[in-house]
Amino acid sequence: AFPTATTIDHRDDLDRVQRELAGVPGVSVLIYDQTCAAEKRRRRKRGTFPDPVKRVIINEAVCEGCGDCGVVSNCVSVQPLDTEFGRKRTIDQSSCNKDFSCVKGFCPSFVTVHGAEPKKGRAMAVEADISGLPEPVIPTIEHTYNVLIEGVGGTGIVTVGAILGMACHLEKKGVGLIDMAGLAQKGGEVFSHMRIARVPEDIHSIRVHAGSADLVLSGDIVIAGGKKSLAGMKPTTKVVVNTVETLPGQFTRDANFSLPSERLKRAIISHASRETTHLVDAQRLATALMGNSIATNLFLVGYAWQIGGLPLTAAAIERAIELNGEAVKMNITAFRWGRLCAHDREAVEKLVAPITAPSGVERLSSSLEEIIARRVDQLTRYQSAAYAERYRGLVEAVRKAEADKAPGKQGLTEAVARYLYKLMAYKDEYEVARLYTDGNFLKQVAKTFDGQDLKFEFHLAPPLLAKPDPATGVPRKMSFGPWMMTAYKVLASLKGLRGTAFDIFGYTHERKTERQLIRDYEALLAEILGKLTPDNHALAVGLASIPEKIRGFGHVKARHLDVAKKEEAALLAEFRSGPKPEVKLAAE
Repeated sequence: AFPTATTIDHRDDLDRVQRELAGVPGVSVLIYDQTCAAEKRRRRKRGTFPDPVKRVIINEAVCEGCGDCGVVSNCVSVQPLDTEFGRKRTIDQSSCNKDFSCVKGFCPSFVTVHGAEPKKGRAMAVEADISGLPEPVIPTIEHTYNVLIEGVGGTGIVTVGAILGMACHLEKKGVGLIDMAGLAQKGGEVFSHMRIARVPEDIHSIRVHAGSADLVLSGDIVIAGGKKSLAGMKPTTKVVVNTVETLPGQFTRDANFSLPSERLKRAIISHASRETTHLVDAQRLATALMGNSIATNLFLVGYAWQIGGLPLTAAAIERAIELNGEAVKMNITAFRWGRLCAHDREAVEKLVAPITAPSGVERLSSSLEEIIARRVDQLTRYQSAAYAERYRGLVEAVRKAEADKAPGKQGLTEAVARYLYKLMAYKDEYEVARLYTDGNFLKQVAKTFDGQDLKFEFHLAPPLLAKPDPATGVPRKMSFGPWMMTAYKVLASLKGLRGTAFDIFGYTHERKTERQLIRDYEALLAEILGKLTPDNHALAVGLASIPEKIRGFGHVKARHLDVAKKEEAALLAEFRSGPKPEVKLAAE
């Protein structure tokens, strides 16, 4: 039994408990007890840990990309989603451990879907026809053949090493394998060092030393371009890298974080060579072909084998997959598709194009005209045709001024087209309701989940209902059941009240601020166009792009607005000061 003074509190009360204990004289003990994500996955696989049949989804149209969900959850399963209307957030359902702390982010885009399971994509082709595929030249083993298998923790990198190790045993080759997984943390680096020899006696150490790797097989481009991986390469190293961008934990703390993918690719090529480096969007291809991203690793193995990167027979690898016993048919097929991709990537890309081609908001506009047209259409749906024409008129005025006053310069019209729209389409209660009931959210759910009789639970902080947290003062989110969809339909139908005397939401400080931002931006554009020159064009583009930094809802949006206003003030002062006079040297 616990001592009488012991209290058991929810993790949400951690800050309060810490503050209370800080005021207790003498020694106090605080124990934070929570099953880690890796252990949850292991236990769920064994059936010894609760596995609720519910999932979280982010309505990508409502999301503002503020990153508050990542801040409150510190979860790497919250990943970026680049869309026509800016960077949003999405939940990586394959890595989500159902912690559900992300729903506490101050944003109305989070919905818990009860009865849902991640949709298992339908494989495009059950079999991969390798009948006409040429056999590669199997590399010879001089002393040892050194392989570095690397990737992110929890994605099956260690399993790949085990399968290849078994293939070596089946061929009676010597093999040494050591896994360097570090901390049991999702998102951490994992390296499997493998040495293959003709006989076991030829292996004297297992670790692949600097400049000695014959093959680097990487499931993650960040790890492939890291110091440990690059150190193992030499000019003749064959490198096969999955180029999908999976952002690390830093993304939870920095909403603007982006991977330096091009720099990483250049580093890999410079340490190996352009001829021996193979950059493959393996996860996208494997998921489209097999219906599951888990197939990615064996797809990469197949690719590496087909380019002559493994001193093993295909038969031995496929037999090792069978002995492993997990998803045998899928993994063998993935291995064969990897081989086909290495032989004729263009044909495989053509095959998956109908599935992998971006659609909806994920399809980016290809021209300025399309950018404008899509936003005119959205503003018509948002409010009215007249409201959309107001937008179009301002954008066209900017286009004309840019052509007349800064000939040959580009960027200002596009910036205004994007960010005037962002301000005019502010997400008030009517718009959030419309974005839930226009049909696109239900399509997103159907595309993401399988399940019968799905039930929605909405996580909201209504301005007139949500009570402030006593510790932070931030409104606490509340849960609303499936009936909220009916309420949303009613609310969406009332969008005509927006901005009128009958708009009860319009009297809040946040809504007044949003309407004022539109007026301020229009005034800013008038000043920019009046003073625009080729010399200050870049500053004008920067000023017009300031609304990109205004994201989120409620106090989160207010915080971003403060930062944006300070940056705008600095740029505007520089814009108004005009070109700096040329400083002549004394000798002149």
